Amino acid sequence: MMYDGHSLKQKRSLIKKVHTKLQRNLNVAVTELDFHDLWQRTKIGLVTISNESVHAEQVIQEALRIIDSFPELERTITHVEKC
Repeated sequence: MMYDGHSLKQKRSLIKKVHTKLQRNLNVAVTELDFHDLWQRTKIGLVTISNESVHAEQVIQEALRIIDSFPELERTITHVEKC
């Protein structure tokens, strides 16, 4: 959920900030998966690849901490898949 935004332009600006910070700090793949036309919601997908599952889990947990560091966002549902 996004509380401070009042337009798709503001939403996309915030998503870009999150995307850039995640890629710069963790080198993960990030994309917006759903709710492209709603300015108060988004669904972000993250992917990391590692030969050690513990390392991959640490990267994902750090990515979630980074997302949670944005006061404009509230993370409501988190689904983690391990392959």
